[in-house]
Amino acid sequence: MKPSAFSPGVPQPDAETPLLRVAGHAATILLRRTAQHNRIDPDDLPVLMDHLAAVEADHAVRVLVFRGSGSQTFSSGYTVEAILSRLKERAFERFLDRLEHLAKPTIAAIQGGIYGGATDLALCCDLRIGVTTSRMFMPAARFGLHYYQDGLRRYVGRLGDTAARKLLLTACTIGADEMLRIGFLSELVAPAQLDDTVTRYVEQLAACEPGAVAAMKESLNQLAAVDGEVLRAIEARYLASLTSEALRQRLARRGSSGTAAGTAAAPPTEGSS
Repeated sequence: MKPSAFSPGVPQPDAETPLLRVAGHAATILLRRTAQHNRIDPDDLPVLMDHLAAVEADHAVRVLVFRGSGSQTFSSGYTVEAILSRLKERAFERFLDRLEHLAKPTIAAIQGGIYGGATDLALCCDLRIGVTTSRMFMPAARFGLHYYQDGLRRYVGRLGDTAARKLLLTACTIGADEMLRIGFLSELVAPAQLDDTVTRYVEQLAACEPGAVAAMKESLNQLAAVDGEVLRAIEARYLASLTSEALRQRLARRGSSGTAAGTAAAPPTEGSS
């Protein structure tokens, strides 16, 4: 489903910040930094939070769809330079937690590669529709970064322990078939079928009673919750990694200020580790 109208009352700041559009019962947030693999910059996060609030408040909207511009990459995640300069602000984490607990159902329409923190963005969505050219890659371990606690919870809760360990500990790339097999994708289709498939899911979700959908979504989130003491211990290890010398040195060696955390100079090749 392609968006066709701007959401009224929501500012659309410039040509690269995420865009919110509404068409019928569906709202779409489009990531628009095509030349940078649709990376998410720190200044995008307040815009994204405003978009989520607008979607929540619009009673005509039943479903939110996330898309990336272009045909190559859904998103390459959070900007690398922010890992050292601004990640402690936790704004990216707060955005993802807000998305996960949005009362309305959400769909990630993954038209290509998906890397870094964008993989967690997709895991925050209730449904993830990918295409046969999709691939995913979580590079945190390569940087020397311990992933944040709610990201780990979602990886294990959505994908299972075995798949989470493979992706997080080896930083390998996997293709579309494996993404479907481990449950990262809800459905896998040919690229030409993506729009029609997303439209079908939007229509199915919109036909359901919104109160029941919201209640069941929150119940499923609660069933997947992790004990608070465990989360605090994980958070302590994550925060320690943010100030580690290993992280600083590995990011400095990249020499790629402004590059998103999920990409290298070129997107990783299939099966890389």
